[in-house]
Amino acid sequence: MNKTVIVNVVGLTPSLLGDSTPHLNQFIEKGVLATIDGVLPAVTCTAQSTYLTGKLPTEHGVVGNGWYFRDMCEIHFWRQSNKLVQAPKVWEIAKEQHPELTTANLFWWYNMYSSVDYAITPRPMYPADGRKYPDIYTWPMDTRSIIQKELGAFPLFQFWGPKTTIRSSQWIADSAIWTHQHQEPDLSFIYLPHLDYNLQRLGPKHPNIQRDLKEIDAVCGQLIDFYHNQNVQIVFLSEYGITNVNQPIHLNRIFRENGLISIREELGLELLDPGTCKAFAVADHQVAHIYINSESDRKKVRTILESTDGIGEILDEKGKARHGLAHPRAGDFVVLAKPNAWFTYYYWLDDSKAPDFARTVDIHRKPGYDPVELFVDPQLSAPMLRVAYRLAQKSLGFRYLMDVIPLNANLVKGSHGLLPQSPEEGPLLLTQRSDLLSGRSIPPTQICNLILKHIQETGRLDL
Repeated sequence: MNKTVIVNVVGLTPSLLGDSTPHLNQFIEKGVLATIDGVLPAVTCTAQSTYLTGKLPTEHGVVGNGWYFRDMCEIHFWRQSNKLVQAPKVWEIAKEQHPELTTANLFWWYNMYSSVDYAITPRPMYPADGRKYPDIYTWPMDTRSIIQKELGAFPLFQFWGPKTTIRSSQWIADSAIWTHQHQEPDLSFIYLPHLDYNLQRLGPKHPNIQRDLKEIDAVCGQLIDFYHNQNVQIVFLSEYGITNVNQPIHLNRIFRENGLISIREELGLELLDPGTCKAFAVADHQVAHIYINSESDRKKVRTILESTDGIGEILDEKGKARHGLAHPRAGDFVVLAKPNAWFTYYYWLDDSKAPDFARTVDIHRKPGYDPVELFVDPQLSAPMLRVAYRLAQKSLGFRYLMDVIPLNANLVKGSHGLLPQSPEEGPLLLTQRSDLLSGRSIPPTQICNLILKHIQETGRLDL
């Protein structure tokens, strides 16, 4: 059995490799670069679940980063329980032949209550007074205090939001090295999200992306040096490529104007009430699940979608089956944006009625994905003064809202979710086990089997 580590460099595509990625270039020179065909929707939770199970969403059930839980009449994003993945994972398959195999999951999604031996994942603390503190969930549980004593607290506010930096990916890489030094797992999964941030803020063609590439390449170089010194195989891969966008589509506002959306007012602000809506959209980057509560409204909904500018394709039951999305969790329709467009979750028609969480980083409360959380509102006259005031409230123990996020979706310049338009713009895989590849293009459902081969089969490895 060969010790192996899978490093997920989010957003990395062949087109981004170049002068700013010397460590990855050197790695490729001793191995091979293959492209991954992509999975629909091309989003984190779906792609990772497909890689880890070898199944499409029809079978593993992860139809997006979030969906409408029909039995609860609630929309939930970024759940963490591994029980939501309805198919065996690669380490479970491997254990059938190698019962002694141990696995570490460092920040890949659905990391809680899984069958891995070692786990670290974000898990903020939310005291009853409304504050939020950076923290992690670990297995074994006592790792949580030990590792943060040695590495410092996990930099949650650099992991997502307007203050994202390389610090979060660096901390994850350091935690992976720490885990190997203390536990020596046979199979490790490492998630490095750094490229995701400015690729969405600025778009993949922006010159500042070169700085981000240099930063993540340095982290990859650190991992290459460490694991090669430990005689551990490394596989680099990514989940999707990010494309330039310039057209946000507000489906729920369109549905509301057509009498399909129900709103509940609380303290003068508006909340989406999906259980009483005739139809609504759960937006997830360039893909949206459309849920219809009354079959009699299906034709009307389709007519609205067909006339909405920016929609590229509407998947009905046959379309969902064709793309591997025929699962009860999926919407009654699944709509795909045109390559330059993406879907917002916005449902209010007046910004003064927007819910209080709309102007905050709140990935669990929002009924859809919100990339605008990566920005500080440019209309604030003194945004850093606002932040400082809110932090002062926090330090004094007061309830507070870090309400600095804009409501302007036009700020977003990059998105993902569609299948890649070309291999150069899609996800990739790098390995120095070229003997295990039958071609230079890999279906996403074959990643699971390829990981198994790395664990089980010996061959040439130039360290």
